[in-house]
Amino acid sequence: MDVNDFSQIFFSEAEELLADMEQHLLQLDLASPDKEQLNAIFRAAHSLKGGAGTFGFSALQQTTHLLENLLDEARSGKLMLNRNHINLFLESKDIMQAQLEAYQSSQEPDEASFHYICQALREIALLEQGEPVTPPAAAAVAASPVPAQSGDESLLRVTLSAVEPREQTLLREELQHLGTIMQVESLGNSMTVDLLTSVTAEEISAVLCFVLDDTQILIESTAAAEVSAPAPVIAPPPVVAEKPAPAVAAAAPRAANQESSSIRVAVSKVDQIINQVGELIITQAMLSQLTNSLEPGSYDRLQNCVAQMERNTRELQESVMSIRMMPMDYVFSRFPRLVHDLGSRLNKQVELTLKGGSAELDKSLIERIIDPLTHLVRNSLDHGIESPEERLAKGKPACGNLTLSAEHHGGNIVIKVTDDGAGLNREKILAKARSQGMNVSETISDDDVWMLIFAAGFSTAESVTDVSGRGVGMDVVRRNILSMGGHVDIHSRTGEGSTISIFLPLTLAILDGMLVKVADEIYVLPLGAVMESLQPKEEMICRFVGEERLLQVRGEYLPLVLLRQRFAVNGDAHSDDGIVVIVQSAGVRYALWVDQLLGQQQVVVKNLEQNYRKVKGVSAATILGDGSVALILDVVELSTLND
Repeated sequence: MDVNDFSQIFFSEAEELLADMEQHLLQLDLASPDKEQLNAIFRAAHSLKGGAGTFGFSALQQTTHLLENLLDEARSGKLMLNRNHINLFLESKDIMQAQLEAYQSSQEPDEASFHYICQALREIALLEQGEPVTPPAAAAVAASPVPAQSGDESLLRVTLSAVEPREQTLLREELQHLGTIMQVESLGNSMTVDLLTSVTAEEISAVLCFVLDDTQILIESTAAAEVSAPAPVIAPPPVVAEKPAPAVAAAAPRAANQESSSIRVAVSKVDQIINQVGELIITQAMLSQLTNSLEPGSYDRLQNCVAQMERNTRELQESVMSIRMMPMDYVFSRFPRLVHDLGSRLNKQVELTLKGGSAELDKSLIERIIDPLTHLVRNSLDHGIESPEERLAKGKPACGNLTLSAEHHGGNIVIKVTDDGAGLNREKILAKARSQGMNVSETISDDDVWMLIFAAGFSTAESVTDVSGRGVGMDVVRRNILSMGGHVDIHSRTGEGSTISIFLPLTLAILDGMLVKVADEIYVLPLGAVMESLQPKEEMICRFVGEERLLQVRGEYLPLVLLRQRFAVNGDAHSDDGIVVIVQSAGVRYALWVDQLLGQQQVVVKNLEQNYRKVKGVSAATILGDGSVALILDVVELSTLND
């Protein structure tokens, strides 16, 4: 492992430390700060400073050092935190994030923002000490790998175990940045370094933990007396000492037999495994189809083995797919900061509630749902939740509530954005729709009225702000969700608030489908869109001029779509002998006429656009057990195609 590998580990760990720091800052109760939260924020800054010093990232190290000092004052009770402090600490986190990204791309961080935040943090420290604030030029502090600590230096013995000789050289070089190496003893995969340093054992451990596990590090004091200055030769320790110094232990190491509970794996490797499992499922389907054509009495053992293989393949597929699943906390964790900052800009008091963060979703969908959710949250804050004065006048609490929730529902995940604001205004939406030339009726249902806000360029905002009002966004939100195989619903009550629900499949890689046949062609319907199937009678069909038909099912009239006509499938078949499948997705519900139902099957989704081109009414393709290709139907788009 070379130094570049070490730095990549640092960058990854630093991202997590900054995220933890922001989360704890947003959760901090200023009236009675939780000591554990303050300690957690301090530890994050402390570890970040140690790692930055190790790799020579001086700007990041200085920024975290100044922040660390203030956090130390806060956790000791000397600094009483207020809202301005928290806002500045959050701003410091943003600047440190930018510094980290600059170092990661081998660039120097922005000097202007660096000097600004350092001066702002120093001013707080000086004000708390009752000293006059010095101008930025006078307050400049030279960067150093590790800030000097107060008090005399001490001699520490650092023992590193299970370290390869090549890595020992690199680690020895890093320890030189923390003090003066007095003696080095290397034996196999173990190395002992006597280090004369002014930093504490905890700081040394924090630096080494970016590369090694806690169980590989042991730090202890080698002398009872303090050493006042570094010397090339270690003098014998004095015989008399007033009080023996206790051994300095490193940060509590984990049990020696405890291993790390997680590993970092490149997404490309996971995708490769998923593709291979997909091919295995196709091969297994081929075997199942071949054995089904054999006589049961003659090939019992073979058929039992294939059935067992089918079960094992299904379990393997579920296990592999779970690797790509990520908790919704990954998405939700960015919204406390967004709500905090946007609420301050809009002068609104908003309490954010997060529910169901442990619900899991495929990584590819997790990354694509962030932008739509962000837009919905911004809209709720800007248009939905009222100002404190308006809420009090309506008899509501001054502080509004915004809830983000996620839960599994069958093979889907349902993500909801709920606010207790003003709700949607039916008359205002209808008036805006007419002004834009939309043909809407007064008798249109509320659900249909709410869906008008997803039209392109539609906005009821009276003025354009930097938050919203241009009418761009909600149509993109709906389009993005539909492209992920999902749909969106809105429920709203005037004066009480709104709930926007997003329904998404858990994964786009493998699909549970219903196989249907038209002539000699086989198609796949997503099983989640199939409501029921039935054999229609003539009296259930209502015919109109042309080819338009409706199917009456238990008093409900549904548009009847003939799949044969939609795709111009050749071949003889009597429609009266067909089967009707009732499908529903994204608010669209209709009856689909096919020749046969072949049954349910799990299929591997293959992107049709990448391998061929976009086909209207088709979302993807799959390979069946006999090696033939079947098209996976897009239930929503299929209903809009003309015969």
